[in-house]
Amino acid sequence: MIVLKDILYKVTINAVVGSTSVSINNIHFDSRNIKKSDLFVAIKGNIVDGHKFIEVAIKNGAIAIVCETLPDILVDGVTYVEVDNSKSALAFMASNFYDAPSENLKLVGVTGTNGKTTVASLLYQLFKKAGYKVGLLSTVKILIDNKAYKATHTTPDSLTINRCLKEMNDAGVEFCFMEVSSHGIHQNRIEGLYFEGGIFTNLSHDHLDYHNTFAEYRDVKKVFFDSLSSKAFALVNTDDKNGLVMLQNTKAKKYTYALKGYADYKAQILENQFSGLLLKVNDSEVWTRLIGNFNAYNVLAIYATAELLGLEKVEILRLISELESVSGRFQYIISDEKITAIVDYAHTPDALKNVLETINSIRTKNEALITVVGCGGDRDKTKRPKMGYIASALSTKVVFTSDNPRSEKPEAILEDIEKGVEPQNFKKTVTITDRKQAIKTACQMAQPNDIILIAGKGHETYQEIKGERFDFDDYKIVQEFLKQLQK
Repeated sequence: MIVLKDILYKVTINAVVGSTSVSINNIHFDSRNIKKSDLFVAIKGNIVDGHKFIEVAIKNGAIAIVCETLPDILVDGVTYVEVDNSKSALAFMASNFYDAPSENLKLVGVTGTNGKTTVASLLYQLFKKAGYKVGLLSTVKILIDNKAYKATHTTPDSLTINRCLKEMNDAGVEFCFMEVSSHGIHQNRIEGLYFEGGIFTNLSHDHLDYHNTFAEYRDVKKVFFDSLSSKAFALVNTDDKNGLVMLQNTKAKKYTYALKGYADYKAQILENQFSGLLLKVNDSEVWTRLIGNFNAYNVLAIYATAELLGLEKVEILRLISELESVSGRFQYIISDEKITAIVDYAHTPDALKNVLETINSIRTKNEALITVVGCGGDRDKTKRPKMGYIASALSTKVVFTSDNPRSEKPEAILEDIEKGVEPQNFKKTVTITDRKQAIKTACQMAQPNDIILIAGKGHETYQEIKGERFDFDDYKIVQEFLKQLQK
């Protein structure tokens, strides 16, 4: 148990009704989870307003309520704390409740449109190989040293973040690498956290269903760097023009990385093959099993971060050469028929373009490149024709199919994608709504030495249709169909 006034430290309070000396057992923002002597935080969400459930929370045993608007009827014996922003208040209270766990390890946040998962996951892998106890908060999973939990959001809610960080403290974790999404920043989920450093990968078209404009999306990312302390580092990719924008108002120590322009950390691609990359990083050469230009940026970010966190250059290079690709990120299989199938999470126009350009830069052009791709439902519709344009322009053949249609009709999503196909590329495309059938068709189209790219879902092991999640793993399905071709 902890006293209410102790967890209100740094929270901006407008009014208090009742005593702040009451003991709090736990904090929840879902009234269904409330038990005796808990604190309920009423949050206004996009769909549900938690203020409507204050009465339910009290019936379930809540002894204190944090809200933006006090209810008309106040219950005796319950303490009410009125705040400007419940999400922000929750973040600070979560940190206080769990004894400011981010201050007891070195927490590094990774933000950007593409590369967040890869950079965070590979940093976890590298520091584990270096002999440290390490934590990871990512789209793919949450890792507390060797203990794994499923992730539900790119950036979890602030209670989950702090609870996991506290568990990391208890497990003796020294470093934690965390994906920081624009949603997470905008919804105050990272407030109250102390970051040792922040990494910016790149910025391109995404989440414009949530952020009204690209400028708003960029500025939300910038908030993360604005909040870093003078003791932290800010590492940005300056080949992306938005990299320097991230540094404009930060108090952190500024560092840059690039493949093209001048930067503190530079890399040059010496060899680019399906087996990996040979890079020159500053003055040293390193071989990595990761593939493609976009991974050259990721490796450079990892190298720079590891050095800024105190690892020796020679050790970093050795560890980079041992790194294995992240699940669903350019994950490939080669069949007995010499057909290469690649599964990648590329679900934005820029990510799809990067993956297709990487494959085209490696292949000899004697083999076909068959792309299977779709777009998610209930998400940014403006990127759909762009995905259609890129896939049809950069592939030999394209199978448009469902991704996670969610509540939308798959056929409507596919029509939006098809609008981006230029007339000269129509004959390259075929549309098959059923994703499993689409992957099977791509495998049947493929001849020996051809390449199949299955884009959009990557590590996901489900397909979301009309509110239900069905088992669906691109990698397992393509593996199965390629085996059938061998019989």
